[in-house]
Amino acid sequence: MAGARLVTLTVIGATGQLGCELATALQPLGELQLIGHADLEIADANAVEAVISASKPDVVFNCAAFHKTDLCEVEPDRAFLLNAIAVRDIADSCARHAAIFVHFSSDYVFDGLKGDRYVETDPTSPVNTYGASKLAGEYLAFARCDRTYVFRGASLFGGGGSKQKGGNFVDGMLRRAAAGETLRVVDDIVMSPTATADAAIAVAEAIRRGLPFGRYHLVNDGACSWCAFAREIVRAGGYDLPVEATRSDAAPQAIRRPPNSSLEARALAQHGITLPPWQDAVGRYIRERTGA
Repeated sequence: MAGARLVTLTVIGATGQLGCELATALQPLGELQLIGHADLEIADANAVEAVISASKPDVVFNCAAFHKTDLCEVEPDRAFLLNAIAVRDIADSCARHAAIFVHFSSDYVFDGLKGDRYVETDPTSPVNTYGASKLAGEYLAFARCDRTYVFRGASLFGGGGSKQKGGNFVDGMLRRAAAGETLRVVDDIVMSPTATADAAIAVAEAIRRGLPFGRYHLVNDGACSWCAFAREIVRAGGYDLPVEATRSDAAPQAIRRPPNSSLEARALAQHGITLPPWQDAVGRYIRERTGA
């Protein structure tokens, strides 16, 4: 596949923040079929099969998921339906029609107790329903379609926002800073902030080159706490406001979260594909957003 022009690439979940960026990054590779939630209910296996059998794409990208982590705890059936069973059905259709399947997973497949960034070969152990449902989706994707890529992302922010969550963390911090609000953010949960624009470019390059099928971490380089992330957002946005550090146990939590789910994109780097540091990604995002 490396270097070849792909005929059709189907992006499911094309209206989300990652899907929007993929639509741009994938354009040089071939003809795009962009499918939003209004166009397809991924929980309907017959509808999924109809879409894929009609277009017979070379590659199917699944960006659709149930991302509301708190709500997953009270709606576990829905979490597993959308994050696992629907993934199985898409993988089945890909296998039937000889399509490559590209699925997106999460850093929440890990328990966060390693004390360092996770690499692709580290053992998984999710601590909440969202993470368990995403891990189940990974296993089902590989079990049902031999030609599968799973990209694990984390703490995404992008121009499309996160429609399910009412916007991304960067935009939220900037709005609050502009309003002069007091900013208090947890400092004992560590992750890997990731710009969807950088993630999409890396995925498109991996597909263009025809990297080996398997699992890949898809994050900007580095790791930080949510408080450190917020402080960099405020600084890069040009605001002179303090960000107070708080602890995650200072208030009741709806779910258990991994204390350090940061990832290292080691497998991509081994193939010469690297994402820039997260601080660089934040600065670029804010400059593009504000036109500065």
